[in-house]
This record gives sequence, structure tokens and C-alpha cells, in this order.
Amino acid sequence: MDTVKRIGIIGVGEIGRAIVRGLRDGGDKSSEVFLSPRGARTAAELSERYEGVQVCADNQEVVDRSEVVIIAVRRQDRHEALAGLRVNGDKLVVNVMAGVGIDDLRQTLATDAPLVRAIPLPAVRERRSVTVTCPSHPAVNSLFEYLGGVLPVADEAAFNVFSALTGTLTTHYWYLATLTSWAIGHGIASDEAERYVRGLFQEVGRALSDETRSLHQLAANHETPNGNNERIRTTWFTQANSEALNKALDDLLTDLK
Repeated sequence: MDTVKRIGIIGVGEIGRAIVRGLRDGGDKSSEVFLSPRGARTAAELSERYEGVQVCADNQEVVDRSEVVIIAVRRQDRHEALAGLRVNGDKLVVNVMAGVGIDDLRQTLATDAPLVRAIPLPAVRERRSVTVTCPSHPAVNSLFEYLGGVLPVADEAAFNVFSALTGTLTTHYWYLATLTSWAIGHGIASDEAERYVRGLFQEVGRALSDETRSLHQLAANHETPNGNNERIRTTWFTQANSEALNKALDDLLTDLK
């Protein structure tokens, strides 16, 4: 964090909140954080909770007071939120809006300032999430390395692939909810079913930290020949199921481009 001292956030929603919490709860005290009034309740809460976090009068003040400006508004709101904003070339802009490319944002802002795209996830609040960036920039890398890790990629084509992958998160939660509902349908109390499913997959999550084994190896290590896990995988996660998932991701990738 030595290279970033004044950080501005335009659009203080879930990701903006997570970034501020990750910085302050992680022990960062040296940086100043300037928040836009968009998401006023969240911005006020963060300002009251953390020293050195201030809510600005408008988005222009956020830009003027910051070295690094993180734009985290919803894609459909960007033109309204950024209209008339003056961003000098000495600023560094980090774009975390899904589906908004560098050329698109540069045209909207009419600036020659460096622009970097990033995909911070809510887990940055606990500094446990790797953030994909494009292009690589030392100040942005320093910021997200502090928040859990950084993965710079070479171009926006690769960046969009990673962006599409983030669209699978709630599908995973829904899968777990479906398992819970199945157990409830077979007479298990809802709190017991949910407690068991959560515990089962928390252990799976911990296994993911073992990077010495590939994901296919992890799957194989949890199966026995003709066992229960192999049976569900081969009868439910069929070729047709895999192809449907691939098509859904391809369609999302097309939209992100």
C-alpha cells in the first residue's frame, strides 16, 4: 500500500463497502479514502466507523482529492453518474463496472488518464479474494495485493473470460439451497439440513486452498470407484449438463464483449 495514499470511490455499494472494510480492518491507517454521496447510507456508515474515511459533496470532489479513483457504479447508471466529470491525466482510474471496456469509459470521461479494469469480489473485505486486473499497473497491483491478491491479465479478451466466471457465484449458492430443499422434502428439519450442507461445503472450500492438486485431482480424491460421489457426478453432471453450462458462459461472454 506504499504507492496508494488517497483513494476515491464513486458508487459506494457492496464492492465499495468491501474495499473500505478490507483496507481498514486489515490495518491500513495511512491511506485516506474519499467516498461519493451515491449510496449515501453506506458511505455515512463507513465514514462514522473508520478514521480517515470521508464522504464528499459530489463525485467531482472525490476525483479532485484522490490519486486513485475507483468507479463502482452500476453499468446502466454510468452515464448519469459520470456526466461532466473532469478527470485530469495525473489521476489513475480503476473501473470495476462489469461489461464496460477501457475505450468505452475513456470516451465517457474524455480523459487521457491511465485506466485499469478490475474484478474485486466481496471477499476483499476479508482480504481473501484474488482480483483480476487489466492492464497491469503497479499502484493498482499494490492495492489489490493488500486486499487478498492480484492477477493481472494481458488483454481485455482474457479479462472478459474471468468476468464471465464471476457470473457463476449465485448458481453455486442456489445449488446448495437445492440440496437443502431436497433434504427437507425427505423429512429433515430445515435448520439441520442447512447446517449440514453449510458444513459439508465449507470443508470443500478449505480443500481449494491446496494448490498442489488440480481441481480434477481434488474431485478424484473425493471419489471411490462406483461410490456415491461418482454416481451423482456421472448421472447428474452429464455431457449435456456441461454443454449447457458452457453455452450459458459463452452467451454471457458475448454480452460482456
